[in-house]
Amino acid sequence: MKNKINEMNETNESSIGVVYGRNPVLELLKSDKRTINKITISKTAVGSVISEILKLARDRAIAIHYVPSQKLDKISPYSQGIAAEVSAMEYIEIDSLIKMSKENPKPLIVLLDCISDPRNLGAIIRNCAAFGADGIIIPKWRASGVNETASKTSAGAIEYVSISRVSNLNNAIDLLKKEGFWIAGAETGGQNLTTLDLPFPLAVIIGSEGEGLRKIVKENCDYIISIPQKNEISSLNASCAAAIILYEISKHR
Repeated sequence: MKNKINEMNETNESSIGVVYGRNPVLELLKSDKRTINKITISKTAVGSVISEILKLARDRAIAIHYVPSQKLDKISPYSQGIAAEVSAMEYIEIDSLIKMSKENPKPLIVLLDCISDPRNLGAIIRNCAAFGADGIIIPKWRASGVNETASKTSAGAIEYVSISRVSNLNNAIDLLKKEGFWIAGAETGGQNLTTLDLPFPLAVIIGSEGEGLRKIVKENCDYIISIPQKNEISSLNASCAAAIILYEISKHR
């Protein structure tokens, strides 16, 4: 079992050396989850969030560098006049994520099946933080990792959600089942989520933007769940669907 866990995890892989944007930098400081080497701020940046960032940075004796706004704009169009140089985000090992989730009386883990758009990934991370998911599992291949865009889109939620990155999503599902988790895949045509009493521990799988759940992943699910829709339109955006699903599940937790 230990060898399989090691094969699935990217324990030495990490991402994000710089965090951009006012809310992401503020949440980074509040969470105290990663080491901040320095904060670079535009000379023209003002506002209540900037003031709070500066106070927290000074309280923690973090170096603050003031630069012309054009310098930050050239590095990233999403900077909002501020950037923090940080220790890279490390993905948590899957066995640690499962163990941590079981500290909750009703564990909930979210798996993402090949979400390729980092903006969707960031939005889903934010949803998971908002509705109390215990963690996220993402695949290494054919999927977005937690990059600058995902971090910015999460609006700082990345600092509050544990994420595991695995080489094989189906191996991760098998491990979750051995640990007592029920697996629910989200896809059009499944059971009505609003009338279904899903059991815990629970792992919910959100499919990719274009193709939904892969066949091999779908076949490994205990439940296929759907969001009821009034009109025959295309399926919801992955991050929108995740928000609705997590909200409905949160009612039972």
